[in-house]
Amino acid sequence: MSTLSTKRRDYLPKGEFGLPATRKYPMPDRRHAANAKARASQQAEAGKLSAGAKARIDAKANRVLGK
Repeated sequence: MSTLSTKRRDYLPKGEFGLPATRKYPMPDRRHAANAKARASQQAEAGKLSAGAKARIDAKANRVLGK
């Protein structure tokens, strides 16, 4: 995966995140989008992420991935 430093992450606009209000699941590129989908699935299965939040992350990731 491409490296996303803390400094670069801080400068990403809110629209680049799967959950923009909390600035979680950054998706500046295709690799991060694929990773965000995988992490969201893990968190949903563990009961730490709602189905609605997972759906928003998946939808944003699909747009970045071109699906």
